Amino acid sequence: MTRTPDGRRRFLRQASLAAAGVALAPRKGRPAASVLPAAAVAPADAWPQFRGTPMLSGLSATTLPDKLTVAWEWEAGDAIESSAAIAGGVVYVGTRAGELVALELGSGKVVWRYKVAGDGIGESSPCVAGGAVYVGDLAGQVHAVDVQNGKALWTHKTGQEIKSSPVVVDSRVLIGSYDQSLYALEAKGGRVLWKLETDGPVHATASVSDGACYVSGCDEALRAIRIANGTEIFQVPSGGYTGASAALAGGRACYGTFENQVLAVDLLARKPAWRYEHPERKFPFYSSAALPEGRVILGGRDKLVHCLDAATGSSLWTFATRARVDSSPAVAGGRVYVGSSDGRLYVLDLGTGSLVQEHAIGAPLTASPALASSRLAIGSEDGLVVCFR
Repeated sequence: MTRTPDGRRRFLRQASLAAAGVALAPRKGRPAASVLPAAAVAPADAWPQFRGTPMLSGLSATTLPDKLTVAWEWEAGDAIESSAAIAGGVVYVGTRAGELVALELGSGKVVWRYKVAGDGIGESSPCVAGGAVYVGDLAGQVHAVDVQNGKALWTHKTGQEIKSSPVVVDSRVLIGSYDQSLYALEAKGGRVLWKLETDGPVHATASVSDGACYVSGCDEALRAIRIANGTEIFQVPSGGYTGASAALAGGRACYGTFENQVLAVDLLARKPAWRYEHPERKFPFYSSAALPEGRVILGGRDKLVHCLDAATGSSLWTFATRARVDSSPAVAGGRVYVGSSDGRLYVLDLGTGSLVQEHAIGAPLTASPALASSRLAIGSEDGLVVCFR
């Protein structure tokens, strides 16, 4: 067997990773790039998909008022687990009543309602791109709907229920199904471009950076996949079942597990850079992380919001709610916005974790906040969509 010199081996590996979209570490003596590229922050006037951007970083460029007040409320008629998307002055949200609904951001007035069959829409959150809004349902269907009139453009049936949220990149719709597969569908027609089978249900949403997507799985692994052809680049054992989606920043993927840990996977080294576990409270993490500069913020089923140091995984602060926190936090203007199953929306100071404001909605909030145009929209388990300004 011919040996490859160490330098050549490193070069080939780095070239492969660069092609896959993994940021490379800077050489000694050179400054590192910012961990917050523009692609990681949702624009001030839109939150077009789950977690705001394809990197799932949970960050928005909008500015919200010092004190939130209710602008409007809308009653869906059944539970809302789907996190809203906001684009073009319209809020899109899925309901367990079996509808994808478009509401005016300014007034809450219904623009259109699109009906899905079966058990309705669960945790799959809409994604708006190219004149269409995409969402999955609990019958296993992926829907593409015209943003103008709410008419179906196409549907695609997978083998089982869908709780993953769609992400649109390179004219492809990436979405996972409980049939243990990640799909890449043609955005314009719904044709299957590729399908990657895993060893467990694909519950999480794919995060995307520079030609690769990353999926944390129920099969206890993080997979890196080429978007162009669906080939697996590598996988890293997570050490636990995972319901949270992996957020990307600084060449790392951060997510929590049902083994009571949060980990940051170094995508260049292909191994965890650190693992965090609360010293006393041993509860799963279902909330997906927000990644403001130098920090990892997520909720836990231990009733806490956790803020960790992104470099080391050490705890910076925690904030106690009255029930589990499955809602994924959003960050804007130095503040953290997050729901809790105690029925409250919390506003926290990013630097200290101190409480700025709380608003009692009255039913569990497992959906995540969507921020855009100085407004915040979130749905509750009793079917209420609330918009704050």
